[in-house]
Amino acid sequence: MNKHVRYSLNPDVPPTAPDSNLSVRYGILDQDVPEGARMLPPCCPTKIVCVGRNYVEHAKELGNEVPKEPLIFLKPPSSLIANGDAIVYPSLSERVDFEGELGIVIGKTARHVPREQAQDYVLGYTIVNDITARDLQRKDGQWTRGKGFDTFCSAGPWLVLKEEVDFPSLRIRTLLNGEVKQDGSVTDMLFPVDDIIAYVTQFMTLEPGDLIATGTPPGVGPMQPGDTVQVEISGIGQLRNPVIRG
Repeated sequence: MNKHVRYSLNPDVPPTAPDSNLSVRYGILDQDVPEGARMLPPCCPTKIVCVGRNYVEHAKELGNEVPKEPLIFLKPPSSLIANGDAIVYPSLSERVDFEGELGIVIGKTARHVPREQAQDYVLGYTIVNDITARDLQRKDGQWTRGKGFDTFCSAGPWLVLKEEVDFPSLRIRTLLNGEVKQDGSVTDMLFPVDDIIAYVTQFMTLEPGDLIATGTPPGVGPMQPGDTVQVEISGIGQLRNPVIRG
C-alpha cells in the first residue's frame, strides 16, 4: 500500500495552506518525502462535503430519524487540520464530540455522475474526524457553526488509492485516550459511496481534491481539553489528534 501524502519542508506552513503555496508538495511516504517534513491534510479541497446520519444506529443514538435520502452539509476548508495537529476546544461550546469517518477524495471534475460511473471519479480514501460542537448544532437548528470551527476537520494522515483498498473490509474505530468508542464497518452505510457521489453531483460540481466525509458509525461522544482522539480505518491507517483549550 502506497501512502500518498501532502507535505511541506517549511515546519510553519499551516494545515490550510493551498496547493498554490510554493512550499507544498505531494509524494509517497517512505519513498520521496524527506525526514522531518511537515505533514499536511492529504488533499486541498475547494469544499468538504459531509453526509449526516449515514449509519442507522448513529441516527438513533442521537434521537434522530433515519433519513430517506442523503443528508448533506458542508464544512469550510478553513476547518482542516492534519494528523498530529491540535483540535481547539472553543470557548463558545460546552460539548465537543468526535466523529470518526471514511473520507473520499475526488480525482476529477464530477457533475451529473450516474451511480454506475461514480467510482471513475474517486481518487482514493483517507480518514476524517468530523468534529462537532454538539450543543451549538442543536441550538442553531442548522449545522454550519457547530461543524465549522477552525480545527474541526482532521484529515489524513495520507491518501490510499482506491485500487489499493479492499473496501468491504474497512472498519472505522475511534479511540479516546486509548479506549475504543466507535467500531463499525463501512458496509453499514445507509447510502454507499456510489449513491453519495451520484446524489451530490446532481446539484454541486465536485472538483479534484474535494473531500467527502461519508458519515460516522454509532458511539460518538464528547472530548475534553487534554484528551487524545485517534480514528483508525483498517487498510488505511491512523489519524491522531490532541485536544487543547481555545
